[in-house]
Amino acid sequence: MSEGLRIDKWLFHARFVRHRELAAALVGKRRVRLNDRLVEKPHSLVRPGDVLTLALPGEVVVARVVALGERRGPATEARTLYERLDD
Repeated sequence: MSEGLRIDKWLFHARFVRHRELAAALVGKRRVRLNDRLVEKPHSLVRPGDVLTLALPGEVVVARVVALGERRGPATEARTLYERLDD
């Protein structure tokens, strides 16, 4: 199996949410799709090349995972983890 990172952790690293608990809640509310499939568990793995669709408050974000990230760094570092496809 190829390298991957938990989706809740990746959403936290990429700064789509402020806490991992919020990422898990987003998944629990059925607001996250991974490669057009509904994500049901916060421990689902994301890999570079995957496409995420997030129904966030006030907007829908479609992004391609570029990198996994090692930590939750500054916003400039977080933006290198994904490429927005909805712009």
